[in-house]
Amino acid sequence: MDFFQQIHKSLLQGSEETIQRELMNSIDWNQRLICIKGFRSVGKTTFLLDYIKKYHPESNEVLYLNLNNFYFTKRKISSFADEFAKRGGKILILDQIQKYPDWSADLRKCMDEIPDLKVVFTSSPVLRVTEGNPDLEGIASIYHLEGLSFREYLNHQTGKKFRAYSFEEIVKDHIKIAKEIVAEIKPLAFFDDYLKHGYFPYYMDAPNFYIDKLLKNINLALEIDVPYTNQIEFKYLPKLRKLLHIIASETPFTPNVSKLATSVETSRATIMNYLKYLKNAKLINLLYENGGSDDDQMKKPDKVYMQNTNLLHAIAPNNNEKITVRQTFFYNQVGYVCKLSKSPVADFCINGKYKFNVGGRKLEPQKGIYAASDVIEIGEGNKIPLWLFGFLY
Repeated sequence: MDFFQQIHKSLLQGSEETIQRELMNSIDWNQRLICIKGFRSVGKTTFLLDYIKKYHPESNEVLYLNLNNFYFTKRKISSFADEFAKRGGKILILDQIQKYPDWSADLRKCMDEIPDLKVVFTSSPVLRVTEGNPDLEGIASIYHLEGLSFREYLNHQTGKKFRAYSFEEIVKDHIKIAKEIVAEIKPLAFFDDYLKHGYFPYYMDAPNFYIDKLLKNINLALEIDVPYTNQIEFKYLPKLRKLLHIIASETPFTPNVSKLATSVETSRATIMNYLKYLKNAKLINLLYENGGSDDDQMKKPDKVYMQNTNLLHAIAPNNNEKITVRQTFFYNQVGYVCKLSKSPVADFCINGKYKFNVGGRKLEPQKGIYAASDVIEIGEGNKIPLWLFGFLY
């Protein structure tokens, strides 16, 4: 126990500059069991340490554990948690829960047998924490740590403290909001760099190697996270990688499942499963007419997008059509806080109410349809700057 407490203190003392994430303010930290999901290197560990520094900086009642430690190959989490609680511990922070076997049953045991203990844990996005999991269904609260919003990126780059806005605020007051922001900085001066290498926080560490690290994380997700959870044999991984490259090269597109099956040399049913796996792994986004209900997940999506523009740039740098990048950005930023669905008259329907087309500076709104227009600082009427949708979180 003392060994892990020393590691805990060393991590808090040795942590460097971080980007304060908006998710920190959205979580009800009073809940007993909290899961933070996120893509590889999206900043989950840093997020946990920032939480401790913000709310429990000097407390001995909180302990951070990385389950990569070989100690937990011989000791159960529930046993360790019981000792921790008896020593006065109140909050146990468990990083990389997927590295620990029987994690869900052990967490349930902690909840049932140690009533005063709270647990916060991280996992890969593909891990089924509550879906079809009787151990934790109904007792675990799930949150998703996405990559940096354009606002978070801007705040770090400029030293500003711009706040996040709701979707309704942006639609209603976009002129006023944009004028206030543009009075302090030139957002378009940062926008292209963000689209290429600003989504994941490690752009701060070694910007020249950003794409290399991103490609490494993409391959690790394909080689470890997706197969482990979905029980895919290693020999099928080249097909999964080929499908992802096809998607990146052609996105956004309406998938022809039979054609994809032929290109990847597999069955239509397997392609449908692969699309679901890639979506759950936060590598692609799927657009459905009804916004992606449980019933929709069994159907062919109406459109396929990369999950964020940095993935697009890394996997298929030649697919740099402006409309592709713009729509990918819009889906990525708006989709985190709103429900997106296919519209028969526009590019997207937001929350079943707002219809949007996404394009360049010349894109104008049509009757009943908003325009998210790139390369403008300030909009007018129903024409809203595209970059402003990066201020939703």
